[in-house]
Amino acid sequence: MKTLISGLCAALIALAPATAAAENAGVFSAGRTELLVTGGSGYAFNDSYLILGVGAAVYVLDGLNIGLGTQYWFGGTRDIHNVTPSIEYVFYQPRIKPYFGAFYRRTYIDGLPNLDSTGLRLGFYVEASRTSYFGFGLVHQQFNDCTSNVYIKCDSTYLEASLKFSF
Repeated sequence: MKTLISGLCAALIALAPATAAAENAGVFSAGRTELLVTGGSGYAFNDSYLILGVGAAVYVLDGLNIGLGTQYWFGGTRDIHNVTPSIEYVFYQPRIKPYFGAFYRRTYIDGLPNLDSTGLRLGFYVEASRTSYFGFGLVHQQFNDCTSNVYIKCDSTYLEASLKFSF
C-alpha cells in the first residue's frame, strides 16, 4: 500500500505542471486555500455513529493540494476521533472535476490502542457556487497492524460526500 501511495504521489506531481499550462485552475490554483466540512454515518463496535469532520487544504500546484482534517464520531459507547493528513489531485479542466488522492489516518479509540491506516480516494466535484464545490466519491482504507478479532475487518470501502469552500 505504501508503494502504491508513493507512486500515486509521484504521478500527481509529474502530471500537475503539464495540466497547469493548459488552463486557468480557478479555485484549484496554486496558493489557494480550501475549507472542508464532512458528515456521514458509520458503524463500529456494534454501535451506529454520526460522523462530523472539518479540514483545510492548500494547493501547492494547480490542481494538487495537501490537507489536514479531523473527524469525531458521535453516539456510540466508545469515543472515536481521527486526524488525517492527505494529498489530492483535482482535474480542474472538465465541468465535472474528477479527483483522486491518498491519505494516512491516525484513529483514537477509547479503551483500545490507537489505529493507523492508509487509503486511496477517488470521485468528482460539482460546482455549488463560484467558490464552493460538492464532492462525491469512493474511499478504500487499509488498517495497519490490525487484529481482526478486535476490529472485525481490517479494511473498509465506503462512499464519501463533502462540501469545500475556497478562498
